[in-house]
Amino acid sequence: MSEVELTSEPRRSFPVADLKAGFLVFLIALPLCLGIAMASGFPAIAGVLTAIIGGIVVTLLGSARLTIKGPAAGLIVIALGAVQELGQGDPWLGYRRALAVGVVAACVQIALALLRAATIGVAMSPSVVHGMLAAIGVIIISKQAHVLVGVAPEAKEPLELLAEIPQSVVHANPEILLLGGLSLLILFGWPMIRKQWAKAVPAPIVVLAVTVPLSLWFGLDHEHAYQFLSHQFHVGPEFLVELPGSLSDAIVFPDFSMVFTAASLKYVVMYALVGTIESTLSVIAVDLMDPEKRSSNLNKDLFALSLGNLGSALVGGLPMISEIVRSKANVDAGAQSRWANFFHGAFLLSFVALAPGLLSEIPLTALAAMLVYTGAKLASPRELVHIKQIGPDQLLLFVTTLLVTLATDLLIGVAAGLALKLILHRIRGATFRQLFRTQVERAEEEPELRLTLHGAAAFTSLLSIRKQVANLDPKFTRVVIDVTDVAIVDHTFLSRVEELSAKWQNAKLEFLGIEELMPHSAHRHSTRRRAA
Repeated sequence: MSEVELTSEPRRSFPVADLKAGFLVFLIALPLCLGIAMASGFPAIAGVLTAIIGGIVVTLLGSARLTIKGPAAGLIVIALGAVQELGQGDPWLGYRRALAVGVVAACVQIALALLRAATIGVAMSPSVVHGMLAAIGVIIISKQAHVLVGVAPEAKEPLELLAEIPQSVVHANPEILLLGGLSLLILFGWPMIRKQWAKAVPAPIVVLAVTVPLSLWFGLDHEHAYQFLSHQFHVGPEFLVELPGSLSDAIVFPDFSMVFTAASLKYVVMYALVGTIESTLSVIAVDLMDPEKRSSNLNKDLFALSLGNLGSALVGGLPMISEIVRSKANVDAGAQSRWANFFHGAFLLSFVALAPGLLSEIPLTALAAMLVYTGAKLASPRELVHIKQIGPDQLLLFVTTLLVTLATDLLIGVAAGLALKLILHRIRGATFRQLFRTQVERAEEEPELRLTLHGAAAFTSLLSIRKQVANLDPKFTRVVIDVTDVAIVDHTFLSRVEELSAKWQNAKLEFLGIEELMPHSAHRHSTRRRAA
């Protein structure tokens, strides 16, 4: 049976726990889908359309059990870049051409799944990935901070947009700033409330419950001017979400006229690469949260996700991934199977079909606040501190990826981070032959499985090890990875192998010979090399 062949789960009684979890995730997803779509240069309804397909269609295709599929903040920068560059000044044309990019990228992802290449994301350096995500967070903040205060910035590039934020705050529209400020206060403050009732209500829903009535009181649904401190300001429907009359009106078809140009192919690669990496790492992270310690088939999940991406792009939706924040909320809410993702999509479909008018009363500044909050989480200083503790080399990789991405784009930023990692390994004494031609010897002597490496225990050899231990036979209670004959053991290898071992039911992980290697910090996942 092919690894991506669809399989059915055992029949069970009606999944009440999944219904409840799906409803909670729906409450979180609704405003975020709208905000992510608008920040991406897509119509707001496109985000909801994507989540509906990600919930209903991808679930039926056989996605990972506890993950939630939908649009993600991590792809905003790529989507917006595609719309702006391919549209050449025409946002609508850029949107349709970006849809064509999404179609081709989905086909690339399908090919990766069929080639069983989804696990390539596992070998990505965590420091490079976090540097990329931090850069995305900074870019989101740089763009959405101006929307939050109701001011159109003059700058276009992230660093210039960041520098312009103080000026926008000075010239802020007071009513819009009040709505946005209250939204930020709720988003950052709500998690600090330790009461059980507060944990049961998602912060984004509290934001809407406060800002929608206030926006109606301010009269944002009709054009008018008002005075504040001797200055005149204007508000109107342009500060509210704009939606089509029905979900069927949201369907838009791709424009393939530029799909094979260099510009389009660049975004195809970014969509497929970043989307696959983010989604794969999210599935792995969610598997670790699963109380039953079930392992997902990464290639099967990518195949289902890719078909969902194909359908989404063909009808006007955003690219989707396995979204980590909503997936964690799903697990915390008690989800037991992939039907929670289905119900989250079904609730979204029902709400948009039955009450579309309510969505058009949502102020844009509230959605901008949610995205600023998301950006702040992605670019959290805590992540910088954590990376620094692992070692100076990881900090260098993080900062390099972050700065190069801000100065250029995601693809160049990630490539710079990976190139730097190879250079650092070479400086530490590992030859390129050792890095890319590591040999793994397998020896079984029950109850022990021993894997002996010759060359390097690095991110380049991680997939070989994963293949050996991903589905570990229960007869083994001890897995020994012998690194006595390697030049280097890197952070990616140590952290990813430990993640794998967390899923083993009976076996314990042990490294042999690692004490002979010199660590770069006191952290247990610090890169280690052989002394000269």
